[in-house]
This record gives sequence, structure tokens and C-alpha cells, in this order.
Amino acid sequence: MDTEERAHFTAAGEHWMVRGGGIDIEVVAPGGLRTEEMILNIGPQHPATHGVLRLVLELDGEVITRAEPVIGYMHRAAEKLAEHRDSRQTLVLMNRHDWLSAFNNELGFIMAVEKLAGVEVPERAKWIRTMLAEWNRILSHLMFMGSYPLELGAMTPIFYAFIEREMIQALMESATGARMHFSFVRPGGLKDDLPRGWLKQSAEVLKHVRKKLAEFDNLVMGNEIVFARTKGVGVLSPDVAIAYGCSGPVLQASGVPMDPRKDEPYEKYDEVEFQIPVGRNGDSYDRLWVLAQRMRQSCDIIEQCMEKLPAGEFRAAKLPKTLKLDGEVYVRTENPLGMMAYYMVGNGKVEPYQIGRASCRERV
Repeated sequence: MDTEERAHFTAAGEHWMVRGGGIDIEVVAPGGLRTEEMILNIGPQHPATHGVLRLVLELDGEVITRAEPVIGYMHRAAEKLAEHRDSRQTLVLMNRHDWLSAFNNELGFIMAVEKLAGVEVPERAKWIRTMLAEWNRILSHLMFMGSYPLELGAMTPIFYAFIEREMIQALMESATGARMHFSFVRPGGLKDDLPRGWLKQSAEVLKHVRKKLAEFDNLVMGNEIVFARTKGVGVLSPDVAIAYGCSGPVLQASGVPMDPRKDEPYEKYDEVEFQIPVGRNGDSYDRLWVLAQRMRQSCDIIEQCMEKLPAGEFRAAKLPKTLKLDGEVYVRTENPLGMMAYYMVGNGKVEPYQIGRASCRERV
């Protein structure tokens, strides 16, 4: 090959990253300069970051011409392991499906166990579960909302978000004893009751979060750079979003208000007032906007839970030492990243005969 026609970049060494072979199309620029699209391997990221996914991207400058997601990095064989353990022993596997949504993960699993075992949950426990699920939702959304502007080159918002995240982490830790993998939900209720002074601490943190959301609107949501790089970018129409099985903030940003908390209320969601925010254009800006609005709705739910929290038991009395699971059940919940569903089958033993799990992750 003539030296004048050599490409400035060659992707030959990266062909292994693309399934099914390398690049079939070659672009020849005027003047004899041969160019190739760049192939970039993104991820897999650590599960404690704001995204766990590997992407093989083909880039033309800043434009992504092709993207291939490579999934499976977070699978821990929890479904198979659950078939050989008591359902209460399996809890620590379930809350690790998404490290930032541990409470919501374990809540859906325990709800499935309770339905198969015929366990009734006290009212106080249901209210606390609902409240902690919303605190965990805010905890997850703050991570994403802080890191999203970082991808656009703005470093300040990530530090702003972590101030409130640390407050919520301390709040969750004081109730559950853990900072990330809470393992707080139990069949029939909770591991413990709320500690003394927790509600007062919760009310104080709630004030800080509401104030931070107002600052986020001024700092990010009204920023011209954010407008330029997110509005009209990555548009996902309602039909396409439904066809691809999207859920949570992504589906809601496309204008579809699907949410199990409204469609099939669980715990105490049918006794609190809140709205499902939906976007108009289904673009990257709307998906970020929906996250901010969901946090406001979560604040309203938490406030109502604190006002309506009754006295009483935090766990059902006279629970059997062994919980025998019989029948089949399907439970779906609205997790911070989208819908989480558990399908469980029992054959009269303490171990589930079969368990299936499905989750949808958000992506801006």
C-alpha cells in the first residue's frame, strides 16, 4: 500500500471486539486519504458506578453510527442458587441485582415469598417499607443525576449530588445497619423497627433534598449547554419504547405513564397521592427531566408515609420457623431503574422450586 493512502487510524487490532467479524465498509476520503470508523470498547463498569454495561461502539467523530450492547456481566446465578436455599437465606443474593437499589430489589423478592407462604404483613411494616423504598429511589436517582452532567463535561453537579446522597446513606444505615446491601426486609415485615429519632432525621434530610432539587433545576436543567447536547438527541418514540420493552424513566420520558405503583399498587402506594411524570419528546433531556420529577414525587410519598405511619408491630407475630412455598406467583415492582419482576414457583418445600427474575435498566 502506498504510504500516502494509509489510514491515520486502523481498527484492525480492535476487530475482536465486534461479534461476527470486523468492519465491512471502508470510507475513502477525497485526496487519497483512507479513513476508518473508530471502534471503542466502553465498559464493563464496576457495579457500584452509575451504569453496568459493556458497549461496543462505532464512532464517526462524536456521532455513534453503531452500538452493540454486551450484557450478562451482573448475572450471579441467583435464580439457581435460590433453588437450594431457604428463601430467607436467598435475600442477600437478591439485593445485589442492582447495587444502588438494594432495598427495592429485596422488597419484590420478599413480597413473592409472602404470597406463596400466605404471610400477612402488619400495617406499620408496610408503611415503613414504602417509605424506605422511596428513599432508596432518591438515592439511586441522585447518583445518575449527578453523574449525567459529568458526561457532558460538568464536574460540579456530581459533588452537589453526593452531599445529599451521604445524608440519605446515613439515614438508611441508621435504620438498617448497612450502607448498601441493606437486607432489612423479612417475610412478614422487617428486621427491626425504626430507631428512636429516625423520623425527625428523615424530615431534616427531606428538607435538604427538596432544596437540592431546586438548585439542580437552576444549575443543570436550565443550562444552555445541556439543552444543546440533550434536546432532540436519542429520541425514543412511545411505539418504539413499548416495542423494545422499555420501562421506568425511559418509558415515562417517551410519554407512557406505566408504573406498577399505580397500575398494580403494592404495599401502601394505593393510600398515598403522587403523579407519574411523563416527557413530551422522548429525548435525552426528557429522560433527565423525568428523573428529577420522580424525586419530587418520592419526597411527597415519604412525607405522607411519615404522617400516616401507625404504631404497632414491625413484623408479623407467630411466624413459623420454616416457610413452605406452594403454588406460583408473579410480582412486579417499580424499581429506580425501571420495572423489576419476580416469578416464583413452590412445590411445598422451603426452597423455591423455580424462580425467575427480570429487570429493566434506565439509560439516558
